[in-house]
Amino acid sequence: MTTARISPLGESPNTSKPAHVLVVDDEESICSSLARFLPTCGYQVHIALNAQDALKLLEQHAFDVLLTDLRLPDMDGIELGRRFKAQNPEVIVILMTAFGTIDSAVEAMRAGAFDYLLKPFHCIDDVHRKLALAMEHRRLARENIVLREEKHTLLGQVRTKYKFENIVGHSEPMQEVFRLIEKVADSDSTILILGDSGTGKELVARAIHYNSRRRSNLLVAVNCGAIPSELLESELFGHVRGAFTGAVSSRMGRFQLADGGTIFLDEIADMPVSLQVKILRVLQEQEFDPVGATKPLKVNVRVIAATNQNLEKAVREKRFREDLYYRLNVIPIRLPPLRERHDDIQLVAQHFLDFFNREKGKAVKGFSPDAMHIMEQYDWPGNVRELENTIESIVIMKGQGEVMPEDLAERMKQRKVRPHAPFKIDIPPSGISFYDVVQDFENDLILQALEKTRWNKNKAAALLRLNRTTLVEKIKKKQLDRIGSADE
Repeated sequence: MTTARISPLGESPNTSKPAHVLVVDDEESICSSLARFLPTCGYQVHIALNAQDALKLLEQHAFDVLLTDLRLPDMDGIELGRRFKAQNPEVIVILMTAFGTIDSAVEAMRAGAFDYLLKPFHCIDDVHRKLALAMEHRRLARENIVLREEKHTLLGQVRTKYKFENIVGHSEPMQEVFRLIEKVADSDSTILILGDSGTGKELVARAIHYNSRRRSNLLVAVNCGAIPSELLESELFGHVRGAFTGAVSSRMGRFQLADGGTIFLDEIADMPVSLQVKILRVLQEQEFDPVGATKPLKVNVRVIAATNQNLEKAVREKRFREDLYYRLNVIPIRLPPLRERHDDIQLVAQHFLDFFNREKGKAVKGFSPDAMHIMEQYDWPGNVRELENTIESIVIMKGQGEVMPEDLAERMKQRKVRPHAPFKIDIPPSGISFYDVVQDFENDLILQALEKTRWNKNKAAALLRLNRTTLVEKIKKKQLDRIGSADE
């Protein structure tokens, strides 16, 4: 038996203390050799000549490794290993045997042994190498447990962040969105999110994913309009080595990364028509070909797509495949622009104010009535994203106190698209028809509600707190119907 000094690695996982090794063998020469050698490698060594002595030592010490002979005079090493693991499932069992048959090795592994050593040792350093590998295996196993716990914790935090109720809005248009996404989240159906830039399409996609049964797997987001068209195919589907100039190694695509989870295809209307057919294949067959590959890859992925464009118009103009449009449009979700969520502006603004106060360590207390009035009259062409950026800037620049009109951007004070002057009528000396004035005012209210909801009578009725039937009767009576108006 030869020895050669190698780096001491005999530390217990997650601690600088030496690992405790129990050597069990009825050959005293083996025990004494290991008792001399292993401490030089950093291990704390205990010796037992039979199984009963080993079990007594187990009552007194916590061992990291059991290094036992397969054939002991009073018990075989496999059974001894089982008893040790019953007391401490983390203990590493390594069997020593002079009868190194495949059957005994397989049985040992099935019984939970980490490895086995053949006697006599050709080089005692082999024992150290086995122990070092075993301790590294145990360290990684413990690290994996910690990482799983951290993943579970982070997933819980993410789910809390993307709970449906954390999407701010109590207006009827947003309540309709909430009801819909709560219904569809746990299905695997394809979803198409429609809305102007800045309305929160990715936020809704994340809320759907993290409230679905796929939440333990990845949500992979791809902005189809931000990646050059010549690179988008490789980005989505990956490529094999040598597929094109510069492809020096194979690379996984976004669909493969999202396997078991969700892929969010933002700005889907910007995708080249030549690539749309491949997306259609994934939706139909759940498979795709990486660039340069000869065999398809199967994936299990849910697709959520989004766009700020009119896809029906894109289909008519041959910029978007009709068959893909119908495949994507299984469950459409339309996010209203902020100008159609007048009742939400104060709520959303306060939400962002509270958030940025916490994040930046500031103390801006709220909004003056005049400042809020200006914000409520502004049409917010950048939608929620513009409002968020506005509040962040105010918090940073102001730092404390109340938000006043002078804290708002000049464009907001100049562009009042929704005059909010109090209703006022000058009664002439000759008098006025009360009925006519009331009817004119009622007509204006109904028309304003219809315009805000793009002539959606259900939504207009909700805005006016009217029964839909009552609203429809008033529209017919006042002859306010518009050709081509929506009836839903």
